[in-house]
Amino acid sequence: MPVAPVLLGLALAGGADQISGIARSVIWNQSIPDELRGRLAGVELLSYSVGPQLGQVRVGGMAALIGVRGSVWAGGLACVVGVLGLTAALPKLLAYDSRTDPHAAAVRATRKAAEGPAAATV
Repeated sequence: MPVAPVLLGLALAGGADQISGIARSVIWNQSIPDELRGRLAGVELLSYSVGPQLGQVRVGGMAALIGVRGSVWAGGLACVVGVLGLTAALPKLLAYDSRTDPHAAAVRATRKAAEGPAAATV
């Protein structure tokens, strides 16, 4: 197999991952109350640290059963099916708008109240 299509696919996947990370950060910053950020950051860190290791276990186990090529294809297919399934199950995530999201509005109101009238004079 030529290397160029593989490198192009990796570049596209990396770019999509960056866009996803930016979108996650924006939604996080606009909708998570300040008092919950530490707890939720811990959960997020756990998912980032455990997820790749579980993926390696899956790939290794499947490679032992059906071979490396089949394992890689099955993982890619599972990823695509998972994304499509989550997209269908969570349509509001695609339509997220901080101007109309009730959680983002509540966080804005809390932050504005915490700033108080002194912040308006600065």
